[in-house]
Amino acid sequence: MKKILLLSLLFCAGLSQSQIVRKYSNEFLSIGAGARGLAMGGAVISNQGDVYSPMWNPAGLIDIDRDWQGAAMHAEYFESIAKYDYLAFAKPLDNNAGVFAISIVRLGVDNILNTTQLIDSEGNIDYDKITSFSQSDYAALLSYAFRPGGDHRLAVGVNAKLVYRNVGKFASGYGFGFDVGVLYNADNGWNYGAMLRDATTTVNFWTVNQGELSTVVNGEEFNPAPADKLEITMPKLNLGISRNYEINRDLELTPEAGLNVDFAKTAAMISTDFASITPYAGAELRFQDMIFVRLGVNRFQTITDIEDLKRKVSFQPSAGIGIKYQGLTLDYAITNSGIGGSNFYSNFFSLKLDMGDFRN
Repeated sequence: MKKILLLSLLFCAGLSQSQIVRKYSNEFLSIGAGARGLAMGGAVISNQGDVYSPMWNPAGLIDIDRDWQGAAMHAEYFESIAKYDYLAFAKPLDNNAGVFAISIVRLGVDNILNTTQLIDSEGNIDYDKITSFSQSDYAALLSYAFRPGGDHRLAVGVNAKLVYRNVGKFASGYGFGFDVGVLYNADNGWNYGAMLRDATTTVNFWTVNQGELSTVVNGEEFNPAPADKLEITMPKLNLGISRNYEINRDLELTPEAGLNVDFAKTAAMISTDFASITPYAGAELRFQDMIFVRLGVNRFQTITDIEDLKRKVSFQPSAGIGIKYQGLTLDYAITNSGIGGSNFYSNFFSLKLDMGDFRN
């Protein structure tokens, strides 16, 4: 096992040296899943302990200690332009051997206009040549969480993921990679979490249909196929710290704060050639473990106003509610794509069934 992991690391490290690193490759896997985490602005790296954990920190699966859990989520982005879905199942293994989970993710945009054949080879426009296509991204995650040495304070989780991406009849790609997560519950009540996405980098292999993509007008080729058919997704690090506070017999509050680190130069407030750092924060208020109210803020970045060309700070606020009855939990979240930027809102609904609670 150690030899296989070492070979994987060396292989991916060698690939990452070429000029095929994409800054925003496989971004759909960074969205997260579950309306709870999305309502809290992703502030669940150290406190998500259920079937949605693989998308935030797979080590959190360790909190599933009986029976099994299932989950489903549907979301619509940018006023229903994009649709995002998540299905998952998790079950603890016998003899305290850890927790296993499988998750399916899809992000799709339908009815995109295809204008590649709008102009014929002689420069004539023919609107009847306009068609439509869909862009879809899929991922399957196999996750496993365990406690090294039986330490009740420490948990480690791993995602092995297979990615399939399809751009209509123009291109398709396959990818594979690994995520690693760690969770530490200190005796003083503080929880620490870390999630390294694409830990060994994720490799994506693309096939391009040049005949469909390219068009020639007056002897000049437009939309030539990209030279590189191999794409590398670089690692991203999420860090979080949280603690649960009992306000009274009925109310509990769990706040979390942390940092998202991209190993690339982005529009983040703190950005260098080596890494870009974005803070986040969120909290959940629980009433009798039945009713939940959540708030969060994330994605702080600097943007340029297109009208006055001034630099300003944009951030993404979020909020949500949840209700739990026996083993069934229904959650809702709403997020803005970026205050200071656009004003598109996205809605998320997620459902979780915990058979351990349901049967009791």
